[in-house]
Amino acid sequence: MKTLKNSIAVLCLASAQLFAQNSEGKLDDKGRIAIAPYVSDQIENFPVIAKNALTNKLNLIVSENGLSGSSYNSRFILTPNVVVATKDLTPTSPPMTALSLNVTFYVGDGFDGIKYTTESFDIKGVGINEQKAYLDAINRINAKDERLSKMVEKAKGKIVEYYNTRCDFIIKEAKTLESQLKYDEALLKLSSVPEACKDCYFKALEASGPIYLKYIERDCKKKLNEASNVWAANQSLEGAEQTAAILSTIDPAASCSKDIKPLTAKIAARIKEINNREWDFKMLEKDRINAWRDVGVAYGEGQPKTVVYNTRGWF
Repeated sequence: MKTLKNSIAVLCLASAQLFAQNSEGKLDDKGRIAIAPYVSDQIENFPVIAKNALTNKLNLIVSENGLSGSSYNSRFILTPNVVVATKDLTPTSPPMTALSLNVTFYVGDGFDGIKYTTESFDIKGVGINEQKAYLDAINRINAKDERLSKMVEKAKGKIVEYYNTRCDFIIKEAKTLESQLKYDEALLKLSSVPEACKDCYFKALEASGPIYLKYIERDCKKKLNEASNVWAANQSLEGAEQTAAILSTIDPAASCSKDIKPLTAKIAARIKEINNREWDFKMLEKDRINAWRDVGVAYGEGQPKTVVYNTRGWF
């Protein structure tokens, strides 16, 4: 237990150093502010192929502006509305469809339905049919446009303000989940705080230590039992490798990891007996900097992908 507490302290220090090193915006995807690209079904008469193209464009805008597009825990969204200003047939042979579109981008809190920033563009597209005209128009949107960058930058400030003002509430929610033994979900809640929100991030990091400790203790017992059952059912080289694959996912800082050695010793002796070969298992050290966050991310990615966002009154 003392070793794990020490390792959590090291985790906090290492993360502090990592944040300082990344202060120029070179955070990995999990450390960035997350804004989920979202194309609403409220856009009238919008072809599916155009919706897919616009979603890809939103992803590009997010990426170009140093954001994370991960939507597993993103309450904040970048969403567009498309209004057809004019639709005509060109006097050419063959005739082409020409569209004039007004595309407005919005960034805001998709859970509470609060709009932060907007920016509008008038774009034109021409194609052999309406779908092609939509695609041509969408392709003309420049993801590096300075107006989009300013819009996103303003929204970033609002998002940082959100975490700074609600930080204590976020941590309280995580501790409530901890009391319900929902350690994965609690770590997801804490991992939603991006490193860009420095003060709240370190508060979340500190709160994550005891929760992560409880998580790895429960996880260790579960996986050790699973590994023992796998080996009992298949005492062969294949069974040994399957067992090792399970054991390798256990955090060596968990107290029950000491029980791994007797099991692997039995496996090694059995493999020597039936295959006349040496078999050795070594625990892999875990990345202490990202361990707690990885648990939350894994839990979030395993949740249903369908999210209903509140954009009423935005369009």
